[in-house]
Amino acid sequence: MQDDPIPTLAMPDGNEVPVLGQGTWNMGEKASEAKREIESLHTGLDLGMTLIDTAEMYAEGGAEKIVGEAIRGRRDEVYLVSKVYPWNASRKGTIEACENSLSRMGTDRIDLYLLHWRGNHPLAETVEAFETLKAQGKIGQWGVSNFDTDDMEELLGVPAGKNVAANQVLYNLGRRGIEFDLLPWCQEHNIPVMAYSPIEQGRIINHPEIIRIAKANQATPAQLALAFLLERDRVIAIPKTSNAARVAENRDAVSLDISDEDLAALDAAFPPPSRKKPLEML
Repeated sequence: MQDDPIPTLAMPDGNEVPVLGQGTWNMGEKASEAKREIESLHTGLDLGMTLIDTAEMYAEGGAEKIVGEAIRGRRDEVYLVSKVYPWNASRKGTIEACENSLSRMGTDRIDLYLLHWRGNHPLAETVEAFETLKAQGKIGQWGVSNFDTDDMEELLGVPAGKNVAANQVLYNLGRRGIEFDLLPWCQEHNIPVMAYSPIEQGRIINHPEIIRIAKANQATPAQLALAFLLERDRVIAIPKTSNAARVAENRDAVSLDISDEDLAALDAAFPPPSRKKPLEML
């Protein structure tokens, strides 16, 4: 595989972001791992994986602190994504949560701020808070996470709801339910989909068919699983690893072209949905 540049996609505000970024779920939980976690994020930045996704939920702010260390002195290279807990997503609570996230990460702005999943606060309140943060320059754009098609339709109906800039959902070879309706809906509305757990936290890479096809392409199973997502229009994959060598392996997935024959074999092993399924979450 050649060292191809990472493709980018244009966010609704025109910002170009890499379609392969870095996740941070489970980072910041052990002080003994902090150095490795920061180094892995540095490696990703050096390799062009400049989108970093985190959340106030991850290690109750611990992951944001790791991200803050990793981006220190390099903030302008990074497209930074974080998320607000649903129970914090009132008008006032969203703004306070954002301020806390900014403080933990040592930055004055978050490029994309997401509602982590739906809670009890009305969407109109959360969107109003997002729009306030945008006007203040504290966030660049806002979006959602774990929203199914009906949630997205409802969101577009609230004031300023059409400003939604992304939907982050569980999506990988083993969890293709969104391909039936949510993914086409988002593509039609020009809303990027961020795929979290794109290799199912490592579980799908032991599948015999993934191993066989990866070997035939002189690739690793993880690279094949990522390349499958990178073939999709307006999809951003955000694998998480604290291993710098694994980061480099993930980066090389952009150079893997999957043949029609191999795609057909993957479809046979992991059938695409033939009907609507409830949105899956981890």
